[in-house]
Amino acid sequence: MALRNHSTITEFILLGLSVDSHVQVLLFVLFLGIYLFTIMGNLSMLLVIREDPHLHTPMYFFLSHLSFMDFCLSTAIVPKLLENLLSQSKTISVGGCLAQAFFVFDIGGTEVCLLSAMAYDRYAAICHPLLYGRVMNNQLYMQLVWSSWSLGFLDALINTPLTMNLDFCEAKIIHHYSCELPSLFPLSCSDVSTSLTVLVCSTLLHGGGTFFLIFFSYVRIVSTILSIGSTSGRSKAFSTCSSHLTALSFFYGSAFLRYLMPTSGSPLELIFSIQYGVVTPLVNPLIYSLKNKEVKNALRRTLGKFLQ
Repeated sequence: MALRNHSTITEFILLGLSVDSHVQVLLFVLFLGIYLFTIMGNLSMLLVIREDPHLHTPMYFFLSHLSFMDFCLSTAIVPKLLENLLSQSKTISVGGCLAQAFFVFDIGGTEVCLLSAMAYDRYAAICHPLLYGRVMNNQLYMQLVWSSWSLGFLDALINTPLTMNLDFCEAKIIHHYSCELPSLFPLSCSDVSTSLTVLVCSTLLHGGGTFFLIFFSYVRIVSTILSIGSTSGRSKAFSTCSSHLTALSFFYGSAFLRYLMPTSGSPLELIFSIQYGVVTPLVNPLIYSLKNKEVKNALRRTLGKFLQ
């Protein structure tokens, strides 16, 4: 959908994280390192899962999509952040800003859905281990993944065109390092009540629906683990979902709060955005490799294969 012809500005200014030039250089080095490690970590996870037959299971199928989404989310955010840290103008076109907002919303929404699908997978594995192969069959886990992608895209498709119809007349400074839908509403000279209502409702529905599935899954998981007689059995059962719980805690709360809290450019707002958009894509491969013996063994086998 094209922007209205009577919009009087063609670009926004992203203030970023600091106005101090020395701090900006340090931040550039920091975020460049984070981005490079994020790309290497997630591409390594994709390669290992694809190459090792031992990881061709529903859990690692979900994890491969999670790694791909983290790669995409980081790439949608960090390169523009790095550019602005070295630039004096720090501008982004209105079209480029809306495109970035669309992809961040789409990928973030998809990742929330996928994390809830992974919670259901852990529920099936721990609570119904003998029926796991029948419950989590090929058709179901494929449907869960593609439903996650579809719901994330649908949410972005509903919200972004409403923002594209807004008029941006005078205000052009975004108190942020990237374009996100909540940051654009204060800049509009149009009535944003409809766009804001749709964003809040879709976030609550999306977040509430996935939270219910995650909460239900982990209530049953905890109940099942506590009913296991031996300490070693409880520890083994919990270890199968500890990585997912850690990844969930990093991403879910910060993304959900970011899209519901009022836009003010506050440090807390920036921290939430950095946590789910920059830090989470970096730590997810570490969480699933350092805490997972199967992934570590597969990584050794894959490295051995390529070094032969």
